[in-house]
Amino acid sequence: MTRDVIARMRRLRWTGFALVSLSFVLSFFHRMAPAAIAGELREAFHASGVELGALAATYFVIYTVMQIPTGVLVDTLGPRRVVTLGGLVAGLGSLLFGTAGTLGMAAAGRALVGLGVSVAFISLLKLNAAWFRDREFATVAGLTNFTGNLGAVLSAAPLAWVVAATSWRGVFVATGLLSAVLGLLTWFMVRDHPGDAGLPSMRELDGQVSHRSHQGHWLDGLSRVARNGATWPGFFVNMGLAGTYLAFAGLWAVPYLTVVHGLGRAEATVHTTAMMISFALGALAYGTLSDRLRRRRLPVLAGGTVYVLSWIPLVAGTAMPAAASLALFAVMGLSGAAFTVTFTGAKEVNPPALSGMATSLVNTGVFLGPTIYQPLVGRILDRGGTAVAHAYSRDDFRLGVAVLMGFAALGLVSALFLKETHGRNLVSD
Repeated sequence: MTRDVIARMRRLRWTGFALVSLSFVLSFFHRMAPAAIAGELREAFHASGVELGALAATYFVIYTVMQIPTGVLVDTLGPRRVVTLGGLVAGLGSLLFGTAGTLGMAAAGRALVGLGVSVAFISLLKLNAAWFRDREFATVAGLTNFTGNLGAVLSAAPLAWVVAATSWRGVFVATGLLSAVLGLLTWFMVRDHPGDAGLPSMRELDGQVSHRSHQGHWLDGLSRVARNGATWPGFFVNMGLAGTYLAFAGLWAVPYLTVVHGLGRAEATVHTTAMMISFALGALAYGTLSDRLRRRRLPVLAGGTVYVLSWIPLVAGTAMPAAASLALFAVMGLSGAAFTVTFTGAKEVNPPALSGMATSLVNTGVFLGPTIYQPLVGRILDRGGTAVAHAYSRDDFRLGVAVLMGFAALGLVSALFLKETHGRNLVSD
C-alpha cells in the first residue's frame, strides 16, 4: 500500500473521530450542566426538587429510549447520516432550552437535545470498529470516553464561571449553533467505513478476511443480541455504576455539598470538576489497561469496588478538609470510569456486524439509571424540605446519597457475571 493511501486512511480516520467526538463532548456537556446551573433553573422556573430532577431527567428519558434505535440505525443507515441529523435536532433543542419562558418549554428543549445527542456515542463506537483494529478497540473506546468527558468538565466549574459573567441562556443558544455546524461538517467530511472511500478494511490490511455483514432483517439482529445472555450483565453494571455517577455528578452533587458541607457553589463545582476530570482520565486508563491485560471483567470489578466504597463518607456526611474531600471526589470519578470497559465486552460477545446494537443495549443501562435516580432523590429531598435548596435537610440528603450507593452496589454485583473474552471476539458471524 502506498504512502498516499496510508496518509489518506489516517486523515479520514482521525477526521471522523474528531468531528463525532466533538458531538459527543456536547452530549456530555448537556447531560451534566444542570448541576452547575441548578440555582438559576430553580429561580427561572420556580421549580421544586422533584420538578428540577424531572427537568434534568428529561434528557435521560429520551436518551435512554433512543439507545437501541440508535444501534439499529447505525448498523443499517451508518453513523454519518445518523450523526448529521442528530446534530441538527440537538441544535434546535438547545436553542429552545436557552430561550424557554416556561418549565414546559425548557423540558421540551431538553428532550430535543437528548434526542439529538443520543446518537453520538454509539455512532462513534461504530466508526471506531470500522476504522481501528480489533485489538485497539478498548483503548480507542477509552479515548472516546476521555474526549466526551471533556464536555462534562466544561459543564462544571467552567460553566459556572461563564454563567456568572454572562447568562445560562446565552451559553445554550451558542451551544445549539455549534451542534448544527458539527452535524453539517459530519455529512461532508465523515465516511462510515474505509470501503466508502475506496480503501481496504482494517482486517484486510492485516491479511485477514473482513467481518461479514448481517444478512437478515435488522429485527433479527436485535433479537440475537437481546437473546444473548452474555450481553445483559454489562447493562446492569452500567445502570448501577454509571447511573449513580451521572445522577450525582449531573445534578445532586453541588446541592449536596452546599447543604451537607456548607460549601459555596464555586467550591462545590470545583469538586464536581475534579470528579469529571478524573473520570475522563480513568476511562482512558481502563481502556488501555484492559487491552494490555486482555481482560474485561477484572478492571470493572476492581474499579467498581473502590467506587462503591467511596460513597461511604458521603452517606455518613463526614466532615473533611478541602484537600481530602477533593481527593474523595477524584477517586470516585477515577474508579467509577471502570464501567466503560463493558462496551468492549458487549462488542466481543456478539457478531461484529451487530456491534452498534450490542453496545447500544448495554449503553441503555447508563441512562436508565439517572432517569430513575434523579427524580427519586428529588422526591426524598422534598419530603422534608422546600424548593429552596438551603431548606433541604442534611439527613434527607444523606438518605438520598445512601440510595445511590445501594444502586451502585447492585451494579458491582452484576460485574461478577460479565463474560471474560480475553480481548478477542467470541462470535465470528
